[in-house]
Amino acid sequence: MFTIPLYDDNPTRRTPVVTYGLMIACAIVFFWQLSLGPEANAVVYALGVIPAVLFREARLDPDLYLVPGWMSVFTSMFLHGGWLHLLGNMLYLWIFGNNVEEALGRARFLVFYLACGAVAALAHSLAAPDSVIPMIGASGAIGGVLSAYLMLHPRANVYIMIVVFVFVRIISVPAALVLGLWFVMQFISGATTPTAEGGVAFWAHVGGFVAGAILVPLMKRPGVRLFGRAHSRAFEMQRPSAVRRRRAPSAGARHL
Repeated sequence: MFTIPLYDDNPTRRTPVVTYGLMIACAIVFFWQLSLGPEANAVVYALGVIPAVLFREARLDPDLYLVPGWMSVFTSMFLHGGWLHLLGNMLYLWIFGNNVEEALGRARFLVFYLACGAVAALAHSLAAPDSVIPMIGASGAIGGVLSAYLMLHPRANVYIMIVVFVFVRIISVPAALVLGLWFVMQFISGATTPTAEGGVAFWAHVGGFVAGAILVPLMKRPGVRLFGRAHSRAFEMQRPSAVRRRRAPSAGARHL
């Protein structure tokens, strides 16, 4: 069995320009990686976060040097290791980024995203400071977006697809449950998986999530409430008819 989030039911009033821009940037960089062929691995070392290089415990081969070590905490979040890595990250950014961007404003959302990604890279590096394995991907920054969404819209609806063998079902689940479980799974996986051996950078996910929870109260636009009520499209579509029924009850209505 596996589950895939599909979309939320939380409307926005403004086009999420920054969210779309980040998605396009990640896609362009990924296609650039593909165009490099065998040399793509060199780019991962040149632009990915290597903890030992970041903390100056090791030096990068001069032939691979493109940016200073500190800058890799930003460049790494635009690289991805494969189609599933890219599509999974972009799906989460597409579902949850628009509402967070609207709550923070476009400029602050961009700063927020980059800051969460940088903290995520540092969290991963602190967990394995001697590692010479590069870390890439937008997951840490998106972890910050997820925690911001959780604090802003915990009662929003998230529609997920559940697949069990050949059986497929789409159900609606509160955002608090989806995102809360996501964080718990990342924390448990980080605590039980050796960081220095490579694989998924779970502590980066945790670090980005915690950074987002700390930053969103400081960076949200004035008047935006934390832990707000659900404002789903389904609710807005049903409310007028419900009002009409309350104003004009049927004579034969049965009250229970």
